[in-house]
Amino acid sequence: MKCTNENKSIRCSVEQCRHHCTTNFCTLDTVSIGTHEPNPTEPKCVDCNSFEKK
Repeated sequence: MKCTNENKSIRCSVEQCRHHCTTNFCTLDTVSIGTHEPNPTEPKCVDCNSFEKK
């Protein structure tokens, strides 16, 4: 089933998130981005703080 409210400005491949759209976009209007590192230097140090488990 295709999402009707995907936000084409926010790409997402995390299928476990409740905001994930099957077209690999997010359904939120905005997302909050954060880090779990004191000095992030790589993409893996950055987190989507808008994530909610399905």
